[in-house]
Amino acid sequence: MNLFMFRIIILLTFINLFSITSEGSSLFETENEKARDTTTFVSRFDADNNRCFKCHGQEKYEYTNETIGKQVKDIMCSERIVRRKEFYSSNHRSFSCTDCHSEEYMKFPHSGELRMEQKYICIDCHGGDAKFAKYHFEEIDSEYRKSTHFKMENEGFSCWKCHNPHTYKITVRNSKNLKETIAYDNAICLNCHSNFSHFQLLTERKEINIIQKHDWLPKQTLHFANVRCIECHTQINNNIPVSHLIQAKDQAVKLCNECHSKNSILMASLYKFESKEQRRDGFFNGIILNASYVIGANRNEYLNLLSLIIFVCVIAIIVIHIIFRIRKNNKTY
Repeated sequence: MNLFMFRIIILLTFINLFSITSEGSSLFETENEKARDTTTFVSRFDADNNRCFKCHGQEKYEYTNETIGKQVKDIMCSERIVRRKEFYSSNHRSFSCTDCHSEEYMKFPHSGELRMEQKYICIDCHGGDAKFAKYHFEEIDSEYRKSTHFKMENEGFSCWKCHNPHTYKITVRNSKNLKETIAYDNAICLNCHSNFSHFQLLTERKEINIIQKHDWLPKQTLHFANVRCIECHTQINNNIPVSHLIQAKDQAVKLCNECHSKNSILMASLYKFESKEQRRDGFFNGIILNASYVIGANRNEYLNLLSLIIFVCVIAIIVIHIIFRIRKNNKTY
């Protein structure tokens, strides 16, 4: 082995070691997306909200029945329970309950008519607001209106069927908590699609067996643990953080090479929050390859350039050698 080849091997070894030890970083990490410490956060509406949490923050609640003059303990309906810790770690943690609900709820017992009040949806608060412009809520709403979910709006489908306003939080998408993000986002879909009681509220269809419906998918468990439902069931849109155009089942991704290739759709969805520089250079792509088996994901731009330089040098040496041989032969004759 000559000295030149030895140096090349040392260089390649160094680059591979660097790619293994490098970590991804998030492009989208806002104040709402940072890890929240609920023990230090204090809402300026804490006193008002506590009046609601006194009953709605637990399974059992107690009140005075003035008609019979007794203290009564009762069980709170599970759909009406809002955990204090979950609320104060959500994106809406700085709100007062009456920012979204009628102030009439401050009176107890509540009027039965309040249950019929119209609920806000995301675009009612976030639409047209410059503070949220980078999230493109208007485009999200436009996408949603083209999705299969919007067709069920008359049956009661809305933003809150997927995003619970009391607990929803944006998860930071990076290599450190990617598994958590996948589990969190998939749980949103499975809340209806694997819970027949919830599913029946929106459709008259028979119960769907998720496992059987995906029996064509090889290594199901591996896919379900490493890929979000929306990777296969939405149309990719690079302008918004997460695609909301849920497509019909016959339009779902089913071809292996759509994910397991250099131009994987995962790069435009699940991994879109990773550093573009790291994806380009290949130093993070080794992690992607190990997690999702994306063929070609760990190509390195510098190695490509180095390979090209070596190729050009080899061709140049051959050409120079040929020229000298020809000149030598001409002198001989």
